[in-house]
Amino acid sequence: MSQKNETTVLVLALLITLGVVGVGVWWLTRKSGFNLGILTGGGNNNLPNPSQTVQPTETSSTFPPPQTVPSGTTVSIEGSTSMVQINQALKNSFEQQFPGTMVNGQAGGTDLGIQSVLAGNADIAAISRPLTSQEQSQGLVAVPVMRDAIAIVVGDQNPFRTGLTQAEVVGIFQGQITDWSGVGGQPGMIRVINRPAFSGTHQAFRELVLGGQNFGATPNIVTMQQDVTTPILRELGTDGISYATYAQVKNQRTVRTVAVDGLTAEAPNYPYQRQLYYVYKQPASPQVQAFLGYVNSPQGQQAIQTIE
Repeated sequence: MSQKNETTVLVLALLITLGVVGVGVWWLTRKSGFNLGILTGGGNNNLPNPSQTVQPTETSSTFPPPQTVPSGTTVSIEGSTSMVQINQALKNSFEQQFPGTMVNGQAGGTDLGIQSVLAGNADIAAISRPLTSQEQSQGLVAVPVMRDAIAIVVGDQNPFRTGLTQAEVVGIFQGQITDWSGVGGQPGMIRVINRPAFSGTHQAFRELVLGGQNFGATPNIVTMQQDVTTPILRELGTDGISYATYAQVKNQRTVRTVAVDGLTAEAPNYPYQRQLYYVYKQPASPQVQAFLGYVNSPQGQQAIQTIE
């Protein structure tokens, strides 16, 4: 065979080989949906990212409103003082709707409520902050109940009668403003009555008001040992300032709420608002399913409305 014929044969063989490879690649990409753009930096890059997984949201609508609840059913709730009135209103309504049932509530604070549910000592935790990712990883699920405002409060006899700006609130609770004259009041030390660190309202205040920063450590800031609202309000006197869930103080005659940036706690655009939750551990027990199903029922929602 001449050199010219050999060259022609080689060229034809090469072309046939390239054609076969090309058809094979085309068939594989069509069959598997594989995109070569992934290898070259082009094409469709909207692929799932394991680090950006979205956790499903579960609410009380997961549990249908109960038609009947067996007599003798007991539901135990432990948690935030901010939800005492909500717990009581739902307790009264639930027990009336289903005779022979009992709802027991304790208010040792958000963190204690969560610990009690994890330990099996309570069915439901009433909390005034979102669950952390670590708490969720332990099987806890948060059910939104209602929104609430954190009110800034002073004693009714306090001569300070004007409002505060958000910057002034931060300054007071971080210890940068320690005299009432610094916010337009009469001269005199500002006594800040703070809640303990395990309080859900304390933690929510840090996030909402202080931007995640710590409270001040100045001598005029006193931290209570217990997360109980009534003793805090009694401590205010004529020179103290503190904070509390608005539902607990709106009908109090011994204290006044302080407007922030000209907005009272009743205003829909008041800056210090947070979500309150009930928390249970999966799998939900029958009594948890019954109570949380009742929360979203018309009767449960009506009971909650009575405290607003």
